[in-house]
Amino acid sequence: MLGALPSLAVTCPTNAANSLEGPPPRPTLKGMSDFPIAVRRESQFRVEMPPVAKARFSIGEIVRHRMFDFRGVVFDIDPVFANSEEWYEAIPEGIRPDRDQPFYHLLAENDEESYLAYVSQQNLLHDGQSGPVDHPGIASLFDVDGSGRYALKAQLRH
Repeated sequence: MLGALPSLAVTCPTNAANSLEGPPPRPTLKGMSDFPIAVRRESQFRVEMPPVAKARFSIGEIVRHRMFDFRGVVFDIDPVFANSEEWYEAIPEGIRPDRDQPFYHLLAENDEESYLAYVSQQNLLHDGQSGPVDHPGIASLFDVDGSGRYALKAQLRH
């Protein structure tokens, strides 16, 4: 823990004539030398970020799973894996997806039931030709237009 940071005073020297000619004086920070090295020299640190992956699907699109027999409507997208470690470890290692890719929240259905699914991009395919999705949560999140497209309700957009 860094502890309390020192207070800083910003000072701006003025010339005696208080003139508007020439460049303005540079402000200086008193107490800057009291800052911990991590704050003073932040440009020396690098934060490793996962590669930026482009989401292949959009909110409101109908998708289906590549290996399992279900389909659904995308209602949220995580740019990288953002579920629990237990959930991830429960996937058999041979088919476990890479974490550094978009993951999609789906209002999903199969022939027997409706449920929520969390699926990696690598395991999804477009499925706009199989008709509408009959999930009970659709009406609370989406408006369906005449062509069968799902548009997120206006009050849910930001």
